[in-house]
Parts: sequence; C-alpha cells; structure tokens
Amino acid sequence: MNKRTLSVIAVLLALALIIAGYWGWRQSQLNRSLTLDQEDMQEELGSVNALKEELKWEVDSLQKAYLTLAEENETLQGSLADNESRLARKDAELRAAQKNAAGQVNSLRAEIQNLLAIKNELESSINQLQTENDSLKVRTGALERDLNLAQEEKAALSNLNQTIQGELRRLTLANFKATAFQVEVEGRRPVATSRSGKARRVLVTFDLTGVPNEYQGIRPLYLVITNDKGVPVGGSDIQAKSTVNGQVMELLAVKAKDVNITANQRLSFTHDLEDRLRPGFYRVSVYTDIGLLGAASFRLQ
Repeated sequence: MNKRTLSVIAVLLALALIIAGYWGWRQSQLNRSLTLDQEDMQEELGSVNALKEELKWEVDSLQKAYLTLAEENETLQGSLADNESRLARKDAELRAAQKNAAGQVNSLRAEIQNLLAIKNELESSINQLQTENDSLKVRTGALERDLNLAQEEKAALSNLNQTIQGELRRLTLANFKATAFQVEVEGRRPVATSRSGKARRVLVTFDLTGVPNEYQGIRPLYLVITNDKGVPVGGSDIQAKSTVNGQVMELLAVKAKDVNITANQRLSFTHDLEDRLRPGFYRVSVYTDIGLLGAASFRLQ
C-alpha cells in the first residue's frame, strides 16, 4: 500500500473513530435522556395512578350519590304526581269555587241593585212623606188658625144671635112679628154667594101671619143692615124712628117703603149694595114704626 492509501485509510479510521465516539456519546446522551424521561414517566404514572384512584373514589361517591338522587327522584316523581293530582283537584275546586263565587257575586249584585232600588224608593217615599208632612203642618197650622178663627167667629155669631134674639124678645110685639125670616146674598148674577168680593145685593123675605086688626093698614117698613159691631153699611142714609112700648129708636136704613099690612102676607126687600162689604158677620133687620118685625144674620168670607 502506498502512503497515500494509508493516509486515506488513517483518515477514514480517524473519521470512523470520531463517528463512533460521537455515536457513543450520542447514545449515552440518549440513554441518559431516556432514563430521565423514564423517571419522569414513572413519576407522572404515579401521579396518574393516584389521580385514577382519586377519580375512582369520586366515581364511587358519585355513583352512590346518583343512586341516592335516583331514589329521591323516584320519590319526588311520586310526590310530583301526587302534588299534580292534588293541584288538579285544587284547581278544579278553585274553578268551581270561582264559578260559585261569581254566581254569588252576581246574585249579591242583583240583591244590591234591588236594595238600592228599594233605598231610592224609600228615600223618594220619605221625601214625599216629608213634603206631605210639611204640607200637613202648614195645613194643620192653617186649620188651627181657621179653627181659632172659626171659634172666634162662632163666638161672634153666637153673641150676634143672642143680641138679635134679645132684641126680638124686647122689641117685637107678641102678635105682630115676622116668621120664616130669610136673608140671601147674591152676586152680579142671581146666584147666592158668601164671598165678600162678589156680594152685590141682599134679598130679605118673611111672612106676616095672624096680624091683629089694630096693626093692619098702611105702615112704613125699614130695612137696616149693620155689621157685627152695629155699624150701618154704606148707603144707610134713610133716617127713621120706631117706637116700642113708649121707647123711641133712631134708625139708619138702606131701604124704606110703605106697605098695606094685611092679616097674612109674604113680604120682601131687595137692596143693591153701594159699597163692597168686608168679610165678617152682618145683621139684617126689618122695622115698622111700632117695633121690630124680624132679624137674621149672614156671613161673608
């Protein structure tokens, strides 16, 4: 072999040694790394096994919890179904109660409306009765006043009639006096009235019966009209005298006429009033020259 070849071989051997050394170092490094990795793997595997055991324990706990929850779920399902059934019954009962309540409410509303109508009717009746009571109070007051007035007028009329009766006894002759003595007041038309505002004339009628001969013949008759105080009415401008039992009476008459007195006859006077008479009592008397023939009273409202 030549030197060149040997050099080449030497170089190749050196390279081979270098390569072998590098490979050996590389393998050593790889083995070392693998050892470290294996240790890490072992350590990690231990951790994983520990985690596995822990997870296994947790899984067991979860399974137990699941079983417990499953039992509770079944119980709750039963309770839920029971509650749903009870709820359905309660709902039905509530609906029925609401329906019944609605019916009762409608019935109560109808009763309330009826009561309100009755209340309004009673209030109207009360108001009407109150009005009637007020009216009755007014009318009662008016009636009381009228009653008092009527009592006063009755007393006045009684006094006037007593006066007339006394004068008839005192001033009339026993066998020369009027009977059926009547007084009537008329308005514009020949219709009787008791209204002072409508009185227009006074009509007097009476009978003379069984007159003795000594009283018969032509005699003056006088119509006298006075109020309850004895005051002559308007138009009483005829002055006359009447003598009874020697007593002379001065008269103011509204009418005078000479009449042929017979044994039996019916006589009358008609006098048209000059002034309107006020409400009250009035006296009408008929005299002759020898006394009072008759008298009566009338009232104007």
